[in-house]
Amino acid sequence: MNLLLDAFWRAAAYCLHPRIILWALAPLALTAALAGLFGGFFWEDANTAVRAWLDSWSLAAGALAWLDRVGASSMRALVVPLIVLALAVPLLVIVALLMVALSLAPAVVRLVAARRFPQLARRGQASFLRSLLWSLGSTLLALFALLLSLPFWLIPPLVLLLPPLIWGWLSYRVMSYDALADHADAAERQAILREERLPLLVIGVVTGYLGAAPSLLWAFGAAAVILAPVLLVLSVWLYTLVFAFSCLWFTHYALAALSARRQAESARAGREAAAAGSVIDLPPVASPAVPVPPPALPF
Repeated sequence: MNLLLDAFWRAAAYCLHPRIILWALAPLALTAALAGLFGGFFWEDANTAVRAWLDSWSLAAGALAWLDRVGASSMRALVVPLIVLALAVPLLVIVALLMVALSLAPAVVRLVAARRFPQLARRGQASFLRSLLWSLGSTLLALFALLLSLPFWLIPPLVLLLPPLIWGWLSYRVMSYDALADHADAAERQAILREERLPLLVIGVVTGYLGAAPSLLWAFGAAAVILAPVLLVLSVWLYTLVFAFSCLWFTHYALAALSARRQAESARAGREAAAAGSVIDLPPVASPAVPVPPPALPF
C-alpha cells in the first residue's frame, strides 16, 4: 500500500513537470487542426448525409414525428448535428490519443527512469512488434469481455462496475508491459505482473474511472452543439492529462517494484556468498615429530 500511494503522489507531482505539460498540450494542436479540417470541409456534407439517412429510415422518421407531437420540435433541428458530433468526436479523440500513446508513453518511462532510477540496469529485450502484439491481444480480449458483459449492463450496479474493471485490466496489462519493456527481462516482467497484479489492477480501475470523466463535458444537451469545438479540444486535453497521469502512476510503481526486487535479489546473493565464504577448509595438522635419541658413544 505504501508503494501504491508513493507512486500516486509522485505521478501527481510529475504532472506539473514542464515536459509533461508540453506533451499534454501537443495533441491540442493536432485536435484543433483535425476539427478545423472537419468543420471546414466535411461538416455540411456530413449533416446532409445523416439527414438523408434519417429520412430514409422509417423508425427515425417516426421518432422525429413524435418530437413534433410532444412539443419538442426545437429538438428536431439538433438531432442531426448531435448525431454527427457523436460520430465525429470519438474518431478525432481516438486519432489524437493514438498519437499520444505512441509518443507519450515511451517518453514518460524515459523521464521517470532518468530522474528517479538512473542506476536501474536496462535488461529489457521486448521489441516494438512484441509490444504491439501484446497490446493488440490484450485489447481484443478486453473487447470480447465487454461484448460478453453487455447483457449485465442492464443491472444498474453492474454497469458502474464491469466497464471500469475491464478497462482497468486492459490498462494494467498494456501500461505495465510498456513501463517494464526497457528495463525488465522476460522473467522479471512476468514475475512483477504476477506478484503485483492486485495493486496494478487498482491503478487501472482508478484511472479507468478518471478516463470516463471527460465524457461528462458533453452532457450539456443543446449547448454541446454550440460549444463543440471548445469541448472537443478541452476533452482531448483532459484525456491526454489522464493518460499521462496513468502512465506516470504505472511507471513509478512498476519501476519501483523492479528496483526493490533486484535489491532483494542482490542482498540474498550477498548473504549466500557470505555464508559460502565462511566455511574455510583448514589444512591437515601434522603430528609432532618424535625426537630420535643420539647414537651411543663407544667410550
